[in-house]
Amino acid sequence: MIFLPIETELFYYEHLLDSSDNLRLIKEFCVANESGFGLERYLKEFARQDEESGAARTYLVKDKITHEIVAYYSLKSGLFTVDAGEGYFYSISAVELSNFAVNFSYRKNHPKAKNLGSTVFAEFILPFIQYLKTFVGIQAVYIYALPESKLIEHYKTMGFIRLDLQDEKFVHSHVKPKYDEGCIFMYQTI
Repeated sequence: MIFLPIETELFYYEHLLDSSDNLRLIKEFCVANESGFGLERYLKEFARQDEESGAARTYLVKDKITHEIVAYYSLKSGLFTVDAGEGYFYSISAVELSNFAVNFSYRKNHPKAKNLGSTVFAEFILPFIQYLKTFVGIQAVYIYALPESKLIEHYKTMGFIRLDLQDEKFVHSHVKPKYDEGCIFMYQTI
């Protein structure tokens, strides 16, 4: 069994509202690519509201020595439906990785730090979801990835897969949020 809190030799995580200092630190968070600005904006402008309404939980992965934000992720409960044919479908219980970004400021300050996104996913997000799975049914984790080939390939190396085009359209027509317009649905089983 996995026990919380999770930490590694280099990093630890905190819930967004665990410390008033976190609200100051998120002001310094930035993404590398303009296409990811929505992820930066979410953290700075909407994450606290989602916390207060219960819509999502946001976690900051931080450096153990400098306490800088390395990355952040937001999780929410969800499901997705898959076409079973002949007018039937089945639902997959899942957790949505609704926001996930590495802090470009941290990358600039620590150029030797490599594979930060993969590390955060493998050492924080997956173990956290595995822990949740001990309490509720969870069959998969899914994301709506920005439609960039390099990012899609990166998510594939982390174990995510895409549905074929017809099945992806089916998922999009049933559960895709409006704010993820144009994003690519990807998932992995847990």
